[in-house]
Amino acid sequence: MPRFAANISMLFTELPYLERFSAAAAAGFEAVEVLFPYEVAAKETQRALLRSGMELLLINAPPPNYTGGAPGYAAVPGGQDRFQRDIRRVLRYADVLGAKMIHIMAGYAKGGEAFDAFIENLRWAADQAPKQRFTIEPLNAGDQPGYFLDDFDLAGEILDAVDRPNLGLQYDAYHAQMIHGDALRVWEKHGARAAHIQIGAAPSRCEPGTGPVDFKALFEAIDASGYKGWISAE
Repeated sequence: MPRFAANISMLFTELPYLERFSAAAAAGFEAVEVLFPYEVAAKETQRALLRSGMELLLINAPPPNYTGGAPGYAAVPGGQDRFQRDIRRVLRYADVLGAKMIHIMAGYAKGGEAFDAFIENLRWAADQAPKQRFTIEPLNAGDQPGYFLDDFDLAGEILDAVDRPNLGLQYDAYHAQMIHGDALRVWEKHGARAAHIQIGAAPSRCEPGTGPVDFKALFEAIDASGYKGWISAE
């Protein structure tokens, strides 16, 4: 049976950020993920985790530029120096918060130079923190037009090219369905690479039970695969 966690950047949003940890615990969750915790001092999030008894599974990186820059730019050519500075900051957050994984966002770029920049930055991050686990996640072009990593087959190529044991796939059933039209088939093809799973119905990105994804069959396939990680509800 899968272990379910809560994405508190998308759930319990009627509450202030620091109160969502306890709300997730009250709902029966034992772990959470937070997309971008950087607006709040790491110690405050740490205290919220301790009060609620929550485990922090994942945060996103690089942090967004709050003056207007896009969240994530790891595949944008020419951004390597900034990427390294920001990842060092993210690693400090992850250390304080005990974040099990860091999702490295590709950003908005296309072409061979973008591919090469993404590979270079992923290798640097993986080598800089060999004990930290990192993920990459394809995002569908309808929600994120121009996003570099918009295909699970491309994600497989990138993971092969980077070839680091602490970098894995972040499988999101919603994005898998929206990109390829069959979330289960995407899992069957790429699930062996998965370090983390997220779920949401398609096309509404709400709780499972609507839309074309057969979550019963998907959960059975995940169990049969031997996956031991968490499934985060979005």
